[in-house]
Amino acid sequence: MHINKKYPVVIFLCIIIFLAIIYCLWNSITKKNDALYKQSGLFSECLDIIQSKYVDKPDAKKLTYGALKGLSGSLDPYSQFMDPQAFNELKADTLGKYGGLGMEISIKDGFPTVITPIEDTPAWRAGIKSGDRIIKINNEVTKDMSLTDTVSRLRGETGEKVDLTILREPEKKLLEFSLIRATIEIKGVKETKLLPGGIGYIRLAEFRDNSPEEIDVAIKKLTKAQGLIIDLRNNPGGSLEAAIKIAERFIDKGKLIVYIRGRSVDQNENFYPNPKLPVLHMPLAILINEGSASGSEIIAGSFQYYKIAKVIGKKSFGKGCVQTIIPLKDGSALRLTTSRYFLPGGKAINGIGIEPDIAIEPDSNPLNDAQLEKTIDFLKGKK
Repeated sequence: MHINKKYPVVIFLCIIIFLAIIYCLWNSITKKNDALYKQSGLFSECLDIIQSKYVDKPDAKKLTYGALKGLSGSLDPYSQFMDPQAFNELKADTLGKYGGLGMEISIKDGFPTVITPIEDTPAWRAGIKSGDRIIKINNEVTKDMSLTDTVSRLRGETGEKVDLTILREPEKKLLEFSLIRATIEIKGVKETKLLPGGIGYIRLAEFRDNSPEEIDVAIKKLTKAQGLIIDLRNNPGGSLEAAIKIAERFIDKGKLIVYIRGRSVDQNENFYPNPKLPVLHMPLAILINEGSASGSEIIAGSFQYYKIAKVIGKKSFGKGCVQTIIPLKDGSALRLTTSRYFLPGGKAINGIGIEPDIAIEPDSNPLNDAQLEKTIDFLKGKK
């Protein structure tokens, strides 16, 4: 039998090439993680010094929790580490009731910043506005205070007073507020009514798990409506799934509502309407303002893209990222931004917001609602 002497050489070369590929891949992965691991070494070095030289013996749990709060807080305004107490408070939020002042907040430029006050709460009644920066809480400066620590100071026993120092940048004013904590009950659909001229009106304050069903009930009450206004002003978002389910009641099947993208494949998803759901076709307008965020922007932006509604009011907040709650073994949890969402056509929202089709400033007189009145006039002209 004849043996080709070239075969051993070919096999040897194949092995060399295979090992070279493995080396390159490993080297690439190592380089990507090298900076992070070097910094981890710095963290360990600092921890050792604190453990051995700090004047008092450090509390291990307190030290760990503090480090994790700082770690997550350095990522973006929405990621946070929650100790067991904060995590329990978050779970209580999902039930729609807690003791507090009634405002959604994030961290911006190192200060807690109001996304929106929640309607009919102490913060709302006191005149707290979207964009207000909380400079002090009970005379404690909030600069570089984490989101978790801020929330823990704002919430608590009902009936207790909380003093706030607010910076209202557009007016260049420092304002003082003394608010009394109350029981905050959050409802999705806040108001449903038939306005003069046959215009239906639904005020959606937040997206909760039962909000799609609430919308269905509201629409059934408005069977005589010849046009519909969905008021999303000061709606900070809430359940992404609920916002998508509400959108699919108005968007034709097969059309993309929104898509989310993260670093890994399992964080990527496209959302389309349920083909079994009936779609409501009627003259439609969406009201937004600077306190409209997240789910509100999905609805306003997708309806605007498909030209099924006019978006009226002021530019929205610009929160286009998805947080995932990851429970940890000791009862704490990590709230982590895992993806960003994009509207049909690839439009990003995060830090950008939705520009209205028709820009209308709110009336300086709180008894008048110029934005709503002009929206009614617009829909009357569309009937």
